[in-house]
Amino acid sequence: MLRTEKVLQLRGQQGRAVRVVREHYLRADVPCRTALCRSALCRARDGKLLSDDVTHYVVPDCKVVQEYLEILEFPELKGIIFMQTACQAVQHQKGRRQYNKLRNLLKDPRHDCTVFANEFHQHCYLPREKGESVEKWQTRNIYNAAAWYYNHCLGQMPVVMVTEDEDAIRQFGNETEGVFVISFKNYLDNFWPDLKAAHELFDSITQARRERESESQENHGKEYPEHLPLEILEAGIKSGRYLQGTLNVNKHRAQVEAFVRLQGCGSKDTELQSDILIYGTKARNRAIHGDVVVVELLPVQEWKGRTAALCENETEDKAPADTTGDPMPTGKVVGITQKNWRDYVVTFPSKEESQSQGRNAQKVLVTPWDYRIPKIRISTQQAEALQDYRVVVRIDSWESTSLYPNGHFVRVLGRIGDLEGEIAAILVENSICAAPFSEIQMSEMPASSSKNLWKVSPEEAKKRLDLRDTHLIFSIDPKGCEDVDDALSVRALPGGRLELGVHIADVTHFVPPNSYTDVEARARATTCYLADRRYDMLPSVLSADLCSLLSGVDRYAVSVLWELEEESYEVLRVQYTRTIIRSSYKLEYEAAQGLLDGDPGVPGDIPELKHLDEGTRQKKLSELVWAISKLTDIARHVRAKRDRSGALELEGIEVRVQLDEKRNIHDLIPRQPLEVHETVAECMILANHWVAKRIWEDFPHQALLRQHPPPRQEFFTELRECASAKGFSIDTRSNKALAESLDKANDPSDPLVNKLLRSMATHAMSNALYFSTGSCPEDEFHHYGLALEKYTHFTSPIRRYADIVVHRLLMAATLRGTAGDGKDHVISNKDLEELCRHINNRNRAAQRAQKQSTELFQCMYFRDRSPETDERCVADGVIYSIRTNGVLVFVPRYGIKGAAYMRNKEGLVISCGGAGSCEWKPGSLHRSQGKITSTPTTGDSVTLSLFDHITVGILVQSSRCHADTIRLEILRNAPHPSAASEPAHSSAQLARADVVKAVSQGAEEAQRAQEKGRGEVLEEEYREFCQTKGPSLYQLLEEIRELALLDVSMDVRPEL
Repeated sequence: MLRTEKVLQLRGQQGRAVRVVREHYLRADVPCRTALCRSALCRARDGKLLSDDVTHYVVPDCKVVQEYLEILEFPELKGIIFMQTACQAVQHQKGRRQYNKLRNLLKDPRHDCTVFANEFHQHCYLPREKGESVEKWQTRNIYNAAAWYYNHCLGQMPVVMVTEDEDAIRQFGNETEGVFVISFKNYLDNFWPDLKAAHELFDSITQARRERESESQENHGKEYPEHLPLEILEAGIKSGRYLQGTLNVNKHRAQVEAFVRLQGCGSKDTELQSDILIYGTKARNRAIHGDVVVVELLPVQEWKGRTAALCENETEDKAPADTTGDPMPTGKVVGITQKNWRDYVVTFPSKEESQSQGRNAQKVLVTPWDYRIPKIRISTQQAEALQDYRVVVRIDSWESTSLYPNGHFVRVLGRIGDLEGEIAAILVENSICAAPFSEIQMSEMPASSSKNLWKVSPEEAKKRLDLRDTHLIFSIDPKGCEDVDDALSVRALPGGRLELGVHIADVTHFVPPNSYTDVEARARATTCYLADRRYDMLPSVLSADLCSLLSGVDRYAVSVLWELEEESYEVLRVQYTRTIIRSSYKLEYEAAQGLLDGDPGVPGDIPELKHLDEGTRQKKLSELVWAISKLTDIARHVRAKRDRSGALELEGIEVRVQLDEKRNIHDLIPRQPLEVHETVAECMILANHWVAKRIWEDFPHQALLRQHPPPRQEFFTELRECASAKGFSIDTRSNKALAESLDKANDPSDPLVNKLLRSMATHAMSNALYFSTGSCPEDEFHHYGLALEKYTHFTSPIRRYADIVVHRLLMAATLRGTAGDGKDHVISNKDLEELCRHINNRNRAAQRAQKQSTELFQCMYFRDRSPETDERCVADGVIYSIRTNGVLVFVPRYGIKGAAYMRNKEGLVISCGGAGSCEWKPGSLHRSQGKITSTPTTGDSVTLSLFDHITVGILVQSSRCHADTIRLEILRNAPHPSAASEPAHSSAQLARADVVKAVSQGAEEAQRAQEKGRGEVLEEEYREFCQTKGPSLYQLLEEIRELALLDVSMDVRPEL
């Protein structure tokens, strides 16, 4: 190892340049990470190896990596060597966001690229010469490393260095045989002439860069104040003058309202009990939704209130003077500490809009799909050709001299209004990976086919507790479920005690830490469900086969076994262990409930009992009935204990999908509440709770748990007001008080009242979050909704990466001190904290995508229908919130929540005639506690109160640039006739089945018309190994048992 010195020019807190000399060590054993190299030293290291199945290796210099990283992300570009010099340049000059993109690219097993630590290699590092610029030194260092790489591989692979430095091309172009130095444009032209998307993206980035450079030379006036320097922001945050938090723009009033939720302890220090309102785009100061910003509070006399009026996104830029509520803390953005920019789906202006945008047709203002994002200026010559398409753009910068951010075109998604294009927009907006699993990931999967069935290995059998002949194990799942990730058992022990068992698929046996499959699962973090398809976290060879605890086959499991007292069911002992199980029965919920109720017709429907003789069948049946009855009794005791601590029962709409033999949707049936649902749920909650306690005991600073913070009391305001309108009092001081209050808030004449109140309570809840125990005090571990001190997710490792982490922690805890205890794979607190943040973000994105796809299908169903001509567009609605210009209405038939205006854009108010039918007339509105009154100049006044039933028409508000939305209009001030004749819960699901069938059939017909040459059946390999995509709506939701489909106008119910 050689010791040398490295001179750095750093900038101090006062902005002065500081010369720093650091020790720098060089060595010869830096791995090259290429499959061409036969050196044991290079091959012994962990990580990806650069493929040898390419025509050349490519080495980008610093400028290319900084400017064209998006093109280098193309999977077609293989054999890329990122030098350490270029990576550090990105980190120091492009910021954390770009550097993280580069790191993720290097980790991604689907991309053939690697990093080479050239600055630590004694033959690659070159010290900076006197008077040499940093850029020239970086280019020279990278070229020297590229030449070494070529020689190290014994000239087996040409190396192409790409650079934007013309001097470097002239100087190094012919210096080393086999090492070529060319511009990035020449590289694309000569090596990738047919990669059209890369060429278009290169032109877009280049044009955008030229525009920025020309704009910076022009003398524009300031549109926004400059952001304060980072050191001033940090000092201000410490002193309490400034506050830091995440900017959240109100999508319904994107031009006016944004809020900053404070991070960390800022809210305690400033005694603020609410978010900070940022009023208007000027006060937002170029911050974009999702950015971490620093704000300064305005004087109290300048504080404003949030709007209390219904509003339409596109037209109302200013709030009417009489619609704001009580003043709240108001501030302005003075700096941005983290820009969380992403890919944005946008729409180009129409021909008419293009003509009105100005003289330079190449500069185009595009409108983002997300209302919360400002218009983006891009430079392109394709504006006219792309007017009818959804496209993806990225933001490059937002200077203080510009009203709008500058960006560049990336790619086309699909036509506006086309189902696949709209689904692609949802995926991009939520950053969801839709790519199939790669060949290298599939190569890690065990062999399993009808001719070559997977078997338990003798070596593994010696390490596990064998329960195949000692335990009656069975699963209880929805009809048609394929990925059975949990099973149950209960048996009597000698001495009168009982043993309860929860057995979970041992996914971690097949997914080793840091394998290609593990890296991909970690990146996805969760299986994502859309209305007509799902995107799996793991390949289906695991989720639907080897890790599915099907009946009659041997499977690996991780089991939690409790020894219980016979009468009280108190836990006497608990064991966590890896097991081999063979499930005896794969029961459906309805069958299990039938056995519990003593239904004599149920046993004939259980496949495992059909072919037995009568004596054996009766014996096995009695054993099974005893086990289900005992499980149910235990679950009642466990639930009662949680109820006494304040566990909440919140409202969600759940459905069961009925499929035909070809797995096409046949019907949507409301999930009838069965006691066995609670039995299974309580067993899973019990397992999650005990596993949480165990991993925390062994790893108090490195355990992954799940917390559910108490909601902020101001979020319950609307719930309390609505309940008081019906004479109920809701106590929200604790989870126990809330649960008891909701149980009492029951209107015998209208069951929807309690349903809506529970829905409001759900809406007020904080999100449950994963966290690392080392980053949170123990008094904040509590799970509010479940009333448990410690909780985690252990029972669904097939679809949640958090459960995989917990399985590894549990195994490391139980095998501690033994060979292969897995302790090396326990993640540090810092890394676990980052992983939890990533999983939480991915979970929220998956929930948003699910909700948006459901909204898409409902809008497509109602799009060409009208209340005047189609009775399906007329329904009963229940008022659940009063605003200054209208009401919010819940439509039980479809599970829709939406706004119904009582004052239209022309200023007319609603008036009802003698038959209760409504029309628009001049007049005024008056809002009071729990009701709103419309007083027309002629005719009788109309008063609507909370929980009134009215008849509404359902329409679709179309938008060229944004997602379509459901709009409600009041047709009659009286209940719809169907309200008295149809059970609300049932009719909602049956009507939704009509939506499912109609939209799915229309989408299929359109797809067949566009793709006549394509086959209608998916290839077997695609079904087995790639993402799952069904031809009809909700076809695959049944396969995951815990999924709840909520009404489309409210936030997705948090998963506890």
